[in-house]
Amino acid sequence: MSPNGIDIHPRKEAFKEGIAALTGLATSVVSDVLGRTIGAVGILPVNKSSVSVCGNAVTVNVRSGDNLLIHKALQILQPGDVLVVDGGGDVSRALFGEIMMTVAKSKGAIGCVFDGAIRDVDAFEKHHFPCWARGVNMRGPYKDGPGSINVPITIGGMVVNPGDVILGDCDGIIALSPNDALQGAKLGKEKEITERKTIQSILDGKYDDAWVDATLKQKGVL
Repeated sequence: MSPNGIDIHPRKEAFKEGIAALTGLATSVVSDVLGRTIGAVGILPVNKSSVSVCGNAVTVNVRSGDNLLIHKALQILQPGDVLVVDGGGDVSRALFGEIMMTVAKSKGAIGCVFDGAIRDVDAFEKHHFPCWARGVNMRGPYKDGPGSINVPITIGGMVVNPGDVILGDCDGIIALSPNDALQGAKLGKEKEITERKTIQSILDGKYDDAWVDATLKQKGVL
């Protein structure tokens, strides 16, 4: 890192095979099949309508309430990227709003994630640009730095590395390394088939919930 606390690294190329395999899967399903340990906590969708993205992580780490390095990151965004920002969980100032969102969208980015606050909420809905954030605040940011681009960050307790596959929907956000993406997609698709069968059995009046009492018996309850 430079003496001024600013650290900028090149964008990681997207893992296109993993992105294609995970697209359309539910975050809850993929999280379940990978041990229920991945997923950001407290980072929720801003958009009122249904949202879903699957793309390449461009990561940014900033000082609380400062968005100078986010502006720099906008310059390197490419189609299919998801901007992921570690703002330290601070929601006292918005890091991102309609103008920056418009720049990101013009670059081909497909969504953004903030462990911090954003503003101009209606614009994200109006322009169909998916966003997840810890909070909303109308107060604007500083533009002094320091910060880093394309380094490992943490959002909502989840580590995100540049080049990870970001999968997001109405339930939240998960990040998968290229090594985990294809396995998560394979197991996720298998689990979705199982869940559809379970739901159909409920609708048909054939749902078997005997496992509940069997589990309680094992615990000495019944």
